[in-house]
Amino acid sequence: MRHHEDNFAHNNLPNITLQPDYLCDLPQFQHPEMLNCVERLLDNHIKNGNGDTFCIRTFEETWTYNDLFEKANQIAHVLIDDLGLVSGNRVLLRSANNPMMVACWFAVIKAGGIVVATMPLLRAKELTTIIDCAEISIAICDADLADEMNQVESNFLKAKSFYRNGDLEQLMASKPKTFDNYHSKVDSVCLIGFTSGTTGLPKMTAHYHKDVLNICEAFPVYSLQPTKDDIFIGSPPLGFTFGLGGLVLFPMYFGASTFLIEKPSPDLLLKAIEEYKITICFTAPTAWRVLTTKLNEFNVSSLRKCVSAGETLPLQVWQDWYNATGLKIIDGIGATEMLHIFISSNEENMVPGATGLPILGYEAKIIDEKGNELPPNQPGKLAVRGITGCKYLNREEKQKEYVQNGWNITGDIFKKDEKGYFWFVARGDDMIISSGYNIAAIEVESVLLTHQDILECAVVGLPDSERGMLVCAHIVLKEKDKASDELTKSIQQWFKEVAAPYKYPRVINYLDTLPKTETGKIQRFKLK
Repeated sequence: MRHHEDNFAHNNLPNITLQPDYLCDLPQFQHPEMLNCVERLLDNHIKNGNGDTFCIRTFEETWTYNDLFEKANQIAHVLIDDLGLVSGNRVLLRSANNPMMVACWFAVIKAGGIVVATMPLLRAKELTTIIDCAEISIAICDADLADEMNQVESNFLKAKSFYRNGDLEQLMASKPKTFDNYHSKVDSVCLIGFTSGTTGLPKMTAHYHKDVLNICEAFPVYSLQPTKDDIFIGSPPLGFTFGLGGLVLFPMYFGASTFLIEKPSPDLLLKAIEEYKITICFTAPTAWRVLTTKLNEFNVSSLRKCVSAGETLPLQVWQDWYNATGLKIIDGIGATEMLHIFISSNEENMVPGATGLPILGYEAKIIDEKGNELPPNQPGKLAVRGITGCKYLNREEKQKEYVQNGWNITGDIFKKDEKGYFWFVARGDDMIISSGYNIAAIEVESVLLTHQDILECAVVGLPDSERGMLVCAHIVLKEKDKASDELTKSIQQWFKEVAAPYKYPRVINYLDTLPKTETGKIQRFKLK
C-alpha cells in the first residue's frame, strides 16, 4: 500500500469546532472507516456481473460499465507511473462533458488523488488562480481545450497530459486494465469544488468520500426514485457539483446510464431525449423555458422526471412546461459548499412556485441577523444542516461566516410558510445567477479594472425574464467623453477574451461617479 504523502487538503481543513453539525444517524448514511467511493459507484457493478450494461452514451459512442472501469484503471496507472501522482495530490480536470472526462474523474480517486474539475470556459488566468490556490501538481485536459491550459504559468504545476489526439491514450495503451484502488478513509477529501466568492480569491470547498455517497442516498431517492433502466441527461458542466451529481454520481450509484453532450443546446437535448428515450433531465430554468417552446418539434414522451436548479424556477416556466407535457419540474436549491441539492420536492408533495421542503438527510430554518429563528412567512437568512456541510480549505474567516452555531448559512434569503415549505426571496450577497451560472460581482469587477480605459466599476445583477439575471457593469471611465456604443462592444469583446465568456457584462452603463458611503464603500444597492 502506498503511503499518504501529500497532506495539503487534510492540513487545510477547518478546525472541527468551526465545521457544521452533521446529521448522519440514518443507516444509509453510515459507512465503514475505510472507504473509496469509486468502489460503490463503479467497481461493484463489475463485481456484480453488470459490466456489459450501458453506462455512458453520446451521439458518437457508447461505453459499458466495463469500458469505463478499464479506462479508469489504465488512467490511474498513468497518473502514478507517468505523471508522478502521490496520494493526496490535487489533479485538475479540464474538459467538456464527455466519457473520458468521467474516466479521468474516477481514475484520480482510484489512485488516491483529489479531483478538481473545472469549467471548460475558464481562461488561463482563472485556471492559474485555481492551480495556485489548491497547489495543483497535475492537470489532465481535453486536447480541444489545450490553448488556455498551455498558457498557465504556475510553480505548482509539474505535469500535464492531454487526451483526444494527445499523449494520454498512448500512455494508457500499455497499462493494465485492472488497478488496486487506494485504501482511502471515509473522511478523506476526494473532491474540491471551487465556488465563486464575493471577495478576492475563490473559495475551495472540500468533500469526503462519504459525502459523495451520501448525496446519492438523499436527493435522487427523495425526488427521482431512479432504477437501472433510467437514462440521465442534462446541460450543467461536470465542473459544477450540480452536473457531477445529476450526470455521473446519481446514475452510476443506481447502475443506470447517462447521456453526455459537450455543447448541450436545447435542440441537442431534445434530439437526444427523443432518439435515446431519455427518462431524467437536469437543466436550468432558462433552458426549461426554451425547451417548452420547441416541444412541437420533438417527442419527449420518454421523460418521467425533470429537475431544475442553479437559480430559482419561475412559476410561469413551471406552469408552461406542465401544461405542455403533464410533467412537474422538480425545483431545488443546492450549493457547492453542501455538494448538492438540500431543499426540493417530489411529485407527491410539490407546491408550484415553492422551492420545496428539506430533503432526506437535511433540516432547514429561517433566521434573523442574530441567528434567531423567524416566524412563518417572514423573510430571512436560510440556514441548513445535514449529511454534508461546508468545509472551506485554508479560509478560516470565510468558514466562520458560512457556518454559524453548527448551521450552514447559504447567503440566500428565503421565507418558510405555515406548512414548512421554503420560498425563495432573493440572494443575500452580490452573487449574480445568470442562466444557471454563478457569477460573483467582484470577479467581473476585478477583470474590468484591468482594462486601460476603466477607472472604477461596480457590477450588479439586473432581473431578466430570459436569463434570470444579467451581468450589469456601471463604469467610470478615465476619459469620460470616450463613452460610446463602440466602446461598449469593444469592452465586451475584450472581456470574453480574458475571462470566461459567460461572465461578461451584457449591460454597461457609464457614470461620472459611483455612489459611495463616507468611508468610500460602493453602494451597490443604489445601482440595483
